[in-house]
Amino acid sequence: MTTVYERRAAPAVAPPARRSPAGAVLALLWAGAAAVIALWWVDTGSVVGTAGWLTGAGRIAGLLCGYACAVLVGLMARVPLLERRVGSDRVARWHAMAGRYTVCLLLAHIGLILAGYAAQDSASLWRETLTVVLDYPEMLKATAGTVILLAVGITSARAVRRRTSHEFWYYVHLLTYAAVFLAFGHQLALGNDLSGNAGATAAWYALYLGVAALVLWFRILAPVRLNLRHRLRVDSVHQEAPGVWSVVVRGRDLDRLGARAGQFFRWRFLAEGLRWTSTPYSLSAPPRPDRMRITVKALGGHSAAVALLRPGTRVWAEGPYGSLTGDRQTSSKSLLIGGGVGITPLRALFETLPGEVTLLYRARTVEDLALGGELEAVARWRGAKVHYLLNGPQGQRPRITAESLRSAFPDLAGHDVYLCGPHGFARELYEELRAAGVPDRRIHHESFEL
Repeated sequence: MTTVYERRAAPAVAPPARRSPAGAVLALLWAGAAAVIALWWVDTGSVVGTAGWLTGAGRIAGLLCGYACAVLVGLMARVPLLERRVGSDRVARWHAMAGRYTVCLLLAHIGLILAGYAAQDSASLWRETLTVVLDYPEMLKATAGTVILLAVGITSARAVRRRTSHEFWYYVHLLTYAAVFLAFGHQLALGNDLSGNAGATAAWYALYLGVAALVLWFRILAPVRLNLRHRLRVDSVHQEAPGVWSVVVRGRDLDRLGARAGQFFRWRFLAEGLRWTSTPYSLSAPPRPDRMRITVKALGGHSAAVALLRPGTRVWAEGPYGSLTGDRQTSSKSLLIGGGVGITPLRALFETLPGEVTLLYRARTVEDLALGGELEAVARWRGAKVHYLLNGPQGQRPRITAESLRSAFPDLAGHDVYLCGPHGFARELYEELRAAGVPDRRIHHESFEL
């Protein structure tokens, strides 16, 4: 059953594209790292001997690791400026990269400091390690925090993540907060560059308290406020294609959420087997003042259970997130290319993007064309075009190449191209689009493959 929403006229002209603040944010983060190194430089006199060089390098690694921990947590805070303007996928990649830097700096700090202290005291590395852990202030808590942070790093490695459930990874990942809290005290108690410098100590407190405030507001208080205000519940569930279901969620004053076509929420359905998992699903229709819709493909236990939801089930949502919206549009012509259930955000954009819009939908068979009836109706209503690319009779998978794209769209380089689908599909298409002459700034895609 296909659920067609009442349609609203799309703007005839694309509004000016909003520039992403990604460059400015990265510059600010690197400037913070430079300030941390400058703190060590100003606070350090001459460096003498092997022990001095090892200890100095360990201090630099420790300061940078402490700074990286704050950045790591800040990137987890789901700040709207980052999630909606920079893009959730890019922020997720920054977070993953910051995590790798943090673990490497942590290991370097531990190894260099212990080696430097051992050389200074003419002691074995093992004996020096026991002395530092057992006798130095705040070190037992810092050691516990280190173990937790390393465990988070191990479970975040791709090889491990592929063998563990999303729920296990998610809850282990939340222990990052505990690790940072446990390690904070020893930074001030033993950090030579902080303990004797009132200005640096105040700045360090401001950094960590600022990040904690972001997490408190955007991860806890804002979602509580959203759900108390809007009172979301499941309105209906409809099958769109084999293994694909749409869920209509009703609530109060949903227009005040500021959700846009192409964005997603993190959904938690308060039903048996679903209440402990929060999963991102894109809006599959433009949001309305009283309802929103998502479309889910059964790819695992959680997504398959969505089909069993009953009307009236309470819903806990966080968002909206994502920057795959009309704000990225720079041209009056747009090409949307979706694969599989990746059609969901493109379905909403297909209705709302201004100008000349064409949709290319890649699926295995006609039966797999979820929301196909709606796409046809929208195409007729707004004078847009929709094309389907299906497997051949023997299951042959047709390729989308630079040549075929240029042949179908001679002025392709003048289009904005929105991509959504499996990571491999999107990556392959990106390369073909670049080969076809589409500028990078006009290829819009959000990927959650970390």
